[in-house]
Amino acid sequence: NTGRLYAFDISEKRLAKLKPRMARSGLSNVHPVVIAHEKDAKIKRLAGKLDRVLVDAPCSGLGTLRRNPDVKWRQTPVGVAELNVKQASILASAARMVKPGGRLVYATCSILDEENEGIVQAFLAEHADYVLVPASQVLAEQKVDLEMGDYLKLYPHLHQTDGFFAAIMERKKAPAKVAPEEMAPETDAESEAD
Repeated sequence: NTGRLYAFDISEKRLAKLKPRMARSGLSNVHPVVIAHEKDAKIKRLAGKLDRVLVDAPCSGLGTLRRNPDVKWRQTPVGVAELNVKQASILASAARMVKPGGRLVYATCSILDEENEGIVQAFLAEHADYVLVPASQVLAEQKVDLEMGDYLKLYPHLHQTDGFFAAIMERKKAPAKVAPEEMAPETDAESEAD
């Protein structure tokens, strides 16, 4: 119950449902904030200030087929393509809030590559200041005995859960600046080689 947690959503209704859950859990440091869109000024004010950002991206929900078999009839390739644009935009916006050395987690309840690895790989290609942290490394650090590779990928038939995806990315720290007086003087041998 330390630190400050922000819960951003465009749906006031979803944030209202969060309040009783926070009360039951005893959390007092969660601040629900309604935003108009992923580029809202409330998000821009936090640029480069947050240690951790979780993007629970809107997705097709195809990882929940076991519980919601009708979802397969509600999704279309065009709908997924529209979601991809939104997912990429939300991820890029959320990335601005992470401070150097902080982590960004992108998660969906989908099993489609185009909503998961595709979004993450495109993001990393456009954001050289981020690197992928293998899920296997993070799980090992947390002493979670679960075999994963670069991404967390859970499947109903393997893990007895809904289908989930998560990618952990870390924002690189800015290289330390070397003061001019700390730079080693050039030797005669180095100047002759030039």
